[in-house]
Amino acid sequence: MPRPLRADAQRNRDLLLGAAADVFAERGADAPMDEVARRAGVGNATMYRHFPTRSDLLAAVYADEVAQLRASAESLRAAGSPGEALHAWLRLFMDHLTTKRDLALAATDDTALHAAWHRTMIEAASMLLEEAGQAGLVRADLDVRDLLTLVRGITLATTDREQAERLLSLVDWSA
Repeated sequence: MPRPLRADAQRNRDLLLGAAADVFAERGADAPMDEVARRAGVGNATMYRHFPTRSDLLAAVYADEVAQLRASAESLRAAGSPGEALHAWLRLFMDHLTTKRDLALAATDDTALHAAWHRTMIEAASMLLEEAGQAGLVRADLDVRDLLTLVRGITLATTDREQAERLLSLVDWSA
């Protein structure tokens, strides 16, 4: 098990991840690495100590995005009704797919890592779907993989967020 980072090293890593997320969102996965280090306020050597390759940095940024989406599922679950939580998370998932698709594709060709990210999404959606099902708010035959595939299909079929939201709202999965 790796040793925990010193406080200053963890701070630099966090700054790099935040800056990289912004730079990649603005300029794409091929954005200059120097720009990431500059925005984080660290030197290139510090960046490469934490993330030796572009792929390492992309994978870390995407892993953070997946973790945030998982945490959102937990927060929504605790804050609202099961049906509202499921719908809100599916909209977040749709936004994630729309805005992070290129990042996910560029992050790594490690199929095990992609599978782990996919499992995280399924676990988050399953938790919310199960609670909505227990509350009698969704059809009993609704499968989480079908639901996520449906949302993925909407994001692939649309180019504008408003249309994607409209299409998602047309889906009737109520009990």
